[in-house]
Amino acid sequence: MHFELPHDWPATEAEAIALQVSLAPMVDRTGPGPQEPRLIAGLDVAYAGDGRDGTPTTAGFPPLPPSPSPSLPPSPAAPMAPAAPTAPGRVRVAAGIAVLDARSLEVVETATAVGFTAFPYVPGLFAFRELPVLLDALRALRTVPDLLLCDGQGVAHPRRFGLACHLGVITGLPTAGVAKTPFTGSSALPADERGAWTPMLDGDEVVGRTLRTRAGVKPVHVSVGHRIDLDTACRHVLAAAPRYRLPETTRIADRLSRDALASALP
Repeated sequence: MHFELPHDWPATEAEAIALQVSLAPMVDRTGPGPQEPRLIAGLDVAYAGDGRDGTPTTAGFPPLPPSPSPSLPPSPAAPMAPAAPTAPGRVRVAAGIAVLDARSLEVVETATAVGFTAFPYVPGLFAFRELPVLLDALRALRTVPDLLLCDGQGVAHPRRFGLACHLGVITGLPTAGVAKTPFTGSSALPADERGAWTPMLDGDEVVGRTLRTRAGVKPVHVSVGHRIDLDTACRHVLAAAPRYRLPETTRIADRLSRDALASALP
């Protein structure tokens, strides 16, 4: 998959914030986005530590079954970044991308990449820790997905420019954020039935939806990333999560990233 990076990577927190502010007007929140996508992709990043200083942690997803699905194609990996000393703000990371058939949810293609973060841990600026390795994995894809579902925020972000927005602006693809926890905005809990939702509000502005993908479990938090509207994003998230809380795209991408990271660790 080919795309051009439209900016240099910022070196400071102030530069990163200024870049988000300058790029946010490029986000298309109205879409409407793909109504019947053929291919949907999930993206996730695993950290060797807690995302701050490399300290081992068990935070994140519960373990998935250790054996990959027999239908899981081999995952091409981008070249691994050269080893670097572990230091505060610089930890080893791995990206996993799973491209699925939107109707069957069968895996069509996977890709991974491993590297090191080059930006410090700052809430609201996670994209600058994760984007470089995610873009390396995207470049390894042979197929071009119709929709990217990111494990993170879209416009539900203080500057309305979370990871899903940034990925959409760079790649030009429709994107949506599917987060496990809210970051900006608040909402009431939706009814305890699949498909129920409540608006996520930041003041008077709707920045996303708290969506129940399965009765009896915590909801997810969906926000527009780029070139899609909120109704369409939520419909595709529900379709991609027929059995579990999280979409299959996210579940498989999470496993890919953790497996790639484990293989890269000494």
